[in-house]
Amino acid sequence: MGHLDHATFGWLTPVLSYAMACIGAALGLRCTVRALDATGRSRRNWLLTAASAIGTGIWTMHFVAMLGFGVTGTDIRYDVPLTILSLVVAMAVVGVGVFAVGHGRDRVRALLLGGLTTGLGVASMHYLGMAALRLHGDVTYDPLLVALSVVIAVVAATAALWAALNIKSPRAVAVASLVMGAAVSSMHYTGMLAVRVGVAPSDAALPGATTMQFIFPLAVGLGSYLFLTSAFVALTPTARERAAYASAERATEPEPAAPAPAPTTS
Repeated sequence: MGHLDHATFGWLTPVLSYAMACIGAALGLRCTVRALDATGRSRRNWLLTAASAIGTGIWTMHFVAMLGFGVTGTDIRYDVPLTILSLVVAMAVVGVGVFAVGHGRDRVRALLLGGLTTGLGVASMHYLGMAALRLHGDVTYDPLLVALSVVIAVVAATAALWAALNIKSPRAVAVASLVMGAAVSSMHYTGMLAVRVGVAPSDAALPGATTMQFIFPLAVGLGSYLFLTSAFVALTPTARERAAYASAERATEPEPAAPAPAPTTS
């Protein structure tokens, strides 16, 4: 049985992965709040941005954490197509949950359906990412811990969508994103505690890409996307702010001068 190290770089990868999860959650929640105040194409665009932000944040959290994952006695490689598929799955299933909440008429039903779908999708992303591992040996899982990680994912997703429906102020969104980031990180490390690796030493070359060849550049690119999108959302006024600006402009406009009286003729 190989020794598993989840933090080969110390606290760097756990802290950075948690930060990525929080940023993705905060951005997704803010976009969902914007979407609920919008209609038509604008609502759809905000929901798409929310889904991509939350999905990207969760995926980036997972693989930044995996930068610090190591197994004694074997190198680790990643299957590139499976890793990309895990990113697509993350964004797609989060999109289903977000759109269910954004367009559902029965909010309780939409929340439960969206939370279940999104939570199962987050768990699928995690275990697809783990299936992309290539190493000398066999990977097995503790079924109870796997089930617990799935439950955590569903509860975290449901709580996040509830927050999107009920939390409006930026301060409350920030607190909710910190909680959601902690929940996503808990799901990840619970899933990682379920992992068992039976190492079979070999000199054969492993297929796939190393973390620094593939995972690190992709994580940096997606992290940059989250930061840039966060800046865009922060600088874009909300519908209420635009209405307030318009009202203020109307209040400061000078009243039109009264028409001069027509001259009288004798």
